[in-house]
Amino acid sequence: MLSKVGGAAGTRGALEFVSFRSRALAELQPHALGVTYWFDPPESAGSFSVVVRFVGHRLDVEGTRAAADDFVSVASLPSIRSGSGRSALTHRVRGVAAGRWHVTAQAMAVPAGAAQGDGLPLPAAEGVGSTTFAPVAGARAPGVVLGAWPTLVSVGVVLALVLQSLLVRAHGLAPVRVLMLSLLASGLGAMGARGYYRLTHLRERGGRWLAGLSVQGFVIVATATFVVGGSLLGVDIGHLLDATVPALLLGQAVGRLGCLFGGCCAGVPTDSRWALWSSDRSVGTRRVPVQLMESAAAASLAVITGLVAWRTPPSSAGVLFVVGVAAYVIVRQVLFPLRGVPRATRHGRTVTLAAASLVLLASLVAWTLA
Repeated sequence: MLSKVGGAAGTRGALEFVSFRSRALAELQPHALGVTYWFDPPESAGSFSVVVRFVGHRLDVEGTRAAADDFVSVASLPSIRSGSGRSALTHRVRGVAAGRWHVTAQAMAVPAGAAQGDGLPLPAAEGVGSTTFAPVAGARAPGVVLGAWPTLVSVGVVLALVLQSLLVRAHGLAPVRVLMLSLLASGLGAMGARGYYRLTHLRERGGRWLAGLSVQGFVIVATATFVVGGSLLGVDIGHLLDATVPALLLGQAVGRLGCLFGGCCAGVPTDSRWALWSSDRSVGTRRVPVQLMESAAAASLAVITGLVAWRTPPSSAGVLFVVGVAAYVIVRQVLFPLRGVPRATRHGRTVTLAAASLVLLASLVAWTLA
């Protein structure tokens, strides 16, 4: 189970502390306190919101207690369904003094539409634990593997470059020249991914650099880099893009696995039999495995476009790239409602889905008539 993957995170007790066994990190500042409250939703049918009140007191205080030696903090989970099974709510408390803490948690499950006074009490819990390096406290939770996302994304990039190097030969392109251009496109694409995310999430506070990277931004900037760079280097742009799209899709297929283990792009909570226990770094529960669904779709498209690019490079160079990207965009838009993250725009999904469908249809018609 993913609930046991995160090392110190597991199901040993009702209250656990986020920790990481590294003396070097333990000495870094600032510190924060990460606490996980484990609970089972009420058995009565319906959905509930869960409110947890954490009260903490630092134990290793020398001298007069200060404001940073005590805290009262409330965390909430907007909705969880009965039948979801063992779930975890991880809360981070920042601005407190580093050291050992005694924390108690009192929780209540409130039925949907009911007043908080009509809530059902959940078992209280208490425990003793220590603060840790704040970025670790913010990234770690039950079901989250620290470093999984950058690791698997890096693996995806390497595999994509290997696949691309094989396909460019089938298209009669210079492998070394294309490799240099691909490395540049990957670097600039990462910057574009970050910039695109920030532009579409202006109300969010800035956080970790890796928190908030948009696939759309990466594809736009990387494609522009291939077009401009290919023109300057004398590389056939259409064949370059056709040899690139299977690699791009392969990278996405592997990278989405990093999202699953890294706690990002998580699916909505559900009590379905097809649910998978996973976390969004705050709530670990049974969810729609949307990352696996997108990964499988990207892998399937990578196989299809890869076979076409390898066996029968299209005479209309560039069409395969458009078909592959448009198909992947459609898959993403179809899966977006299954994510546990609200859309940044009201009509963006509908417009994008319609535009991608038209582009895919037009490209297939043009390819057939070529």
